[in-house]
Amino acid sequence: MRCLVVLLAVLALSQGDEITRIPLHKGKSLRKALKERGLLDDFLKKHHDALSKNRFDAGKVANEAMTNYLDLQYFGKIQIGTPPQEFTVLFDTGSSDLWVPSIYCKSEACKTHKRFDPAKSSTFKDMDKHLSIQYGTGSMEGFLGYDTVIVSGIVDTHQTVGLSTKEPGDAFTYSEFDGIMGMGYPSLTASPYSVPVFDNLMNKHLVAQDLFSVYLSRTEKGSMLTLGGIDSKYYKDDLHWVPVTQEGYWQFTLDRVTVDGKVVACKDGCQAILDTGTSLLVGPDSDIRHIQRAIGATDEGDGEYVLNCKNLSSKPTVVFELNGKKFPLPPSAYTTKDDDVCSSGFEGELGSQLWILGDVFIREYYSVFDRANNRLGLAKAV
Repeated sequence: MRCLVVLLAVLALSQGDEITRIPLHKGKSLRKALKERGLLDDFLKKHHDALSKNRFDAGKVANEAMTNYLDLQYFGKIQIGTPPQEFTVLFDTGSSDLWVPSIYCKSEACKTHKRFDPAKSSTFKDMDKHLSIQYGTGSMEGFLGYDTVIVSGIVDTHQTVGLSTKEPGDAFTYSEFDGIMGMGYPSLTASPYSVPVFDNLMNKHLVAQDLFSVYLSRTEKGSMLTLGGIDSKYYKDDLHWVPVTQEGYWQFTLDRVTVDGKVVACKDGCQAILDTGTSLLVGPDSDIRHIQRAIGATDEGDGEYVLNCKNLSSKPTVVFELNGKKFPLPPSAYTTKDDDVCSSGFEGELGSQLWILGDVFIREYYSVFDRANNRLGLAKAV
């Protein structure tokens, strides 16, 4: 990486036959220094090939296939330890910690899943730090350690790993995945000693770009997590970029929600997150009730709203507007069919003001999570 830094400095200093002196102060990036002098655009155009080549040399693009379980969970494989112990994890943009069950866990949820044995890994180091995580559904308690983690062939050494000793309740007992790999920002970690996996990949220059992309298929196979790159075969038209408003969750501003051109929710704008770890599309209870009425869904009495599948084609499209662009969700996207009954993919949450655009939305729109520029990229999925 030192060679790349030297190359950038040389390129930045060289402008034609002249040498432009650019003093770099502590805390000021090369990009900022060039921009202040009006040289950034010319520099990037002139040296695009050299920058691209060296950035590629610094890291890689890696694809991790994910399995779709009943449109409820999307998960893939990772390896932990030396020699590697394999686990199935949910790649979750709504959290930031990596954890798997340990052999010290006696909860029913741990008994039904693979468990990590620290004694069988020559690279494991106990940090002697407690870890406790509360999710929207489910929780875990355990401890933190360091070990080697392999994600889609990328070897991430000295990675913090949570090992559960308790997984109360039934939330994880029947899950198809063993643990969770959080893909959110560092500020979202449950412990100040925990470092998100993707942050380590970025900091060690193991990925070609400081971003990752997600494609969620409607079939069991075909879903893909792309680390360090964007795969254009999974979407059509251009990516639309939405700024991150708060660096914890992948949070952004939702302009409004409309049906047939009329605002049904989020009239004055609201905050939302893009969350691969949430199956449905969740919003404030009163707003979601407005949407349910607008699409003609009826309450079954237990909070679940349903529609008649035979009339689905006549149901309206629900449109989410993000950063000035409309993202429509047709009935086929916001319903799940079971015989002649279609369940609504919208769910209300009492007391919440934060919208969660989960898998219902992400299946319809290829999603790019750009840490380098703190933004989200969205395009119609193929």
